[in-house]
Amino acid sequence: MTLLTSIIDVRRRIAAHIVGRDRELDLLLAAVAAGRDLLIEGPPGTSKSTLLGAITADWGIPLLFVEGNADLTPARIVGHHNPSRVLREDYSEDNFIPGPLVEAMRTGGFLYVEEFNRAPEDTLNTLLTAMAERRITIPRVGTVSALPSFRVVASMNPYDNVGTTRLSTSVHDRLCRLAIGYQDAEAERGIVALRTESDSLRLIADAVAITRATREHEDITQGSSVRGAIDLTLVAWQLASLREVTVPDVTDIEPPRDLPDNYRQVMLDAVYVALSGRIHVDDTADATPETILHRIWEDHFLLRPAAAAPG
Repeated sequence: MTLLTSIIDVRRRIAAHIVGRDRELDLLLAAVAAGRDLLIEGPPGTSKSTLLGAITADWGIPLLFVEGNADLTPARIVGHHNPSRVLREDYSEDNFIPGPLVEAMRTGGFLYVEEFNRAPEDTLNTLLTAMAERRITIPRVGTVSALPSFRVVASMNPYDNVGTTRLSTSVHDRLCRLAIGYQDAEAERGIVALRTESDSLRLIADAVAITRATREHEDITQGSSVRGAIDLTLVAWQLASLREVTVPDVTDIEPPRDLPDNYRQVMLDAVYVALSGRIHVDDTADATPETILHRIWEDHFLLRPAAAAPG
């Protein structure tokens, strides 16, 4: 079997379980199959970890997650010696506790660093050495060489600049880059249907439409990902059952008309629970998350249907 045939087979298997990410899957798979390390830029909830998890699962290698923050020191990512054993035995390779970088190198796994631009500079320098040399030298342990399938994959949110640092040219020079945005509405409805196992097109369509509207509102600096639509669908379904409200059995995804008031109220309350903690309100906006979400709900259920009504 040639490498090309192998990649095609991997892609076919992964694509069967991924919704709306054909292009991104092609590019990501091509980069890691070519032996490249990669930076993925995109907002939360855009299938970055899902794609990586699918590839590593198919390849049968580990995917090790690390969150970039001020506490991610070189010792945390490389590893450290067990303090109690050091006191008894002195430093040795046997009492070294490997960190995620060493573990990924030894097992040939992917080290996935989320919020890459929040990690300290000395930690990034440690990763640069591992990427450039495919090995690192650890005092009192020796040299750790990476297996061929080892990759460093980093991600960052281009819409969040608070508490972040600008990546140096040397970092960018060692990484391929893939920009990922939100899926289109049809793909997001497919994701929500898959994750919730719901067969209510009306509920899914409303949840996706409202969630997507949070990304375009002028008073919101960052809206909710598709995870919000998933939670909104699940919470609304349970809330409707609790209140004995029938979810309309309609297949139309256009602006909803003549929907029962009790269903719209269920959606409003579920919107508050599922989305109010996921949106970031502009500091200059004189409004609470609930106030803005009420406007979005009102626009979806009242204003748009009225504007679309005949006559």
